[in-house]
Amino acid sequence: MKEASGVRMVTGDGENSYAANSRLQEKAILETRPVLRKAIQEVCTSLSVRRSTMVVADLGCSSGPNTLSFISEVIGAVRSCTRKSEEERRAVEVQFFLNDLPGNDFNLVFRSLEQFKNLGRKDTSPYYVVGLPRSYYRKLFPSRSVHFFHSSYSLMWRSKVPEELSSCTHLNEGNIYIGKTTPPMVIKLFQEQFQKDFELFLTLRFKELVSGGRMLLTFLGRKNEEMMTHGEVGTLYELVAESLLSLVLKGRVDKEKLDSFNVPYYTPSVKEVRELINKSRLFDIEHARLFESNWDPQDDSDGDVVLDYAGSGANVANCIRAVLEPLIVDHFGEDIIDDLFVVFASIVAKHLEKAKAKYPIIVLSLKKAM
Repeated sequence: MKEASGVRMVTGDGENSYAANSRLQEKAILETRPVLRKAIQEVCTSLSVRRSTMVVADLGCSSGPNTLSFISEVIGAVRSCTRKSEEERRAVEVQFFLNDLPGNDFNLVFRSLEQFKNLGRKDTSPYYVVGLPRSYYRKLFPSRSVHFFHSSYSLMWRSKVPEELSSCTHLNEGNIYIGKTTPPMVIKLFQEQFQKDFELFLTLRFKELVSGGRMLLTFLGRKNEEMMTHGEVGTLYELVAESLLSLVLKGRVDKEKLDSFNVPYYTPSVKEVRELINKSRLFDIEHARLFESNWDPQDDSDGDVVLDYAGSGANVANCIRAVLEPLIVDHFGEDIIDDLFVVFASIVAKHLEKAKAKYPIIVLSLKKAM
């Protein structure tokens, strides 16, 4: 399989880095904390007395503070986990595997682990952390060796752009993802790529999990079943495409370059996800819901009014730049990056004048079927 190796976040910890612009992802981790803790405690109490090692894998871990937050949450959940009586309490060692594509900034991740020195309290479970650079659309672990898989803000990324698009057999003219003018055949290609990837992901993880093993998956989705009105995520990518088109009109970008650029992405509905899981018969769905998060990562309000359009536009642009810049640079070159996201911030600000925009986010807690 040709992996979407260009999918990587902006490295380092500078102003435009993913580490400095991942508050949306942080809010998702906080939102799903109760589900995570419950799953970890159930895994912990199911460990046999003879085996006191829990293997935990974070798939699509990326870099920055959120990776450390996940490790901290797991350690906290394990620490609070007890068996039936004090006599049966035992130390549970945790082996963490941090997985992402080879282009991920693993160096920053492991430098940041120094921040964990303050966790050296007596009742903290011993833990060990290793990196695992490889696509999670491939086999990662020996059979029946992992107790818990976690993935946050990652599974909307596809293993690759559908071949018919990357080879320009079909064109998605003027779009970089599914937009209002995307042809039905191209929509079908994106959908089929998601189905293949998600079915493969479920099959691989089922084989790697121990009996009774669990997964917590959090990823961007959509509220509407209708493909042609693809929800807020599709709207955001339309605004990125509009920004690129403005550079085409200025002669900064070739039109052919824009028409050949597609993001390896797909945001499914809850119904689509449920159907694929039930069809596989590999996992029981213990928890499934959809919540929403404001486009502006700095906006924690529940209202529908944006108070500072320009400020929110800039915040959204910084967040999206940290995610998309490597893909855009690989395809269009570095020269346009600064100007592109200045334009994008302005276009987003105008969009937010109409109404506040929110991302739909799917949360799934799954248990390996018997």
